[in-house]
Amino acid sequence: MDGILLDTETLYTEAFTIVCGRYGKHFDFSIKARLMGRKPMIAMAIVIDALELPVTPEQLLDEIDEAVDFTSCGLMPGADRLVRHLYKHGIPMAVCTASSTTLFDLKTEHNHKEFFKLFHHIECCGSDPCVKHGKPAPDAYDVAAHWFDGGNPNPNNTIVFEDSVTGIQSALAAGMKTVFIPDEKLDKSFWPEGYHQVLKSMEDFKPEEWGLPAFD
Repeated sequence: MDGILLDTETLYTEAFTIVCGRYGKHFDFSIKARLMGRKPMIAMAIVIDALELPVTPEQLLDEIDEAVDFTSCGLMPGADRLVRHLYKHGIPMAVCTASSTTLFDLKTEHNHKEFFKLFHHIECCGSDPCVKHGKPAPDAYDVAAHWFDGGNPNPNNTIVFEDSVTGIQSALAAGMKTVFIPDEKLDKSFWPEGYHQVLKSMEDFKPEEWGLPAFD
């Protein structure tokens, strides 16, 4: 969801930069790349370990949450057009996010409630006990797929859009097709192996290449 549907990654980068700066530490994209797609507490632990911060994961998460203003969060380029197009043609969609339910609500309640009603369901891995292991394990996408009507669609017919390395690895581990939309600042040496397509943004996605109805 973050960095694919919602333009939250810039907000998170700014928040981490501010909070880590309070402790005299520099937060850069080499650390950010390791966080993307992770469950919140795991992500906080990675930052603390990398920068040797004198806080607990819970304390760091609280400081980050206080520093982020989600009211200014917009949609990523191409997201609205693609989601509404697929909804119009009856293509079932779900959101699979590492966020908790509470955090998902914070990110979406101000400007995007109606948009997220277009999805069949929202899987908030950060607060779902059914997701035993976070990305890059397949649990997140396995659980998300289970909630579709009829349950467990053929993974080979499932397309996952991801901006994170761990997210791509998770979807591939679940046997699904993957579209990788990495942050332009992510060095190619960090890119995962095995993704099926790479794009600059959702604006570049052509549904007909995947057997889906073309845009009008």
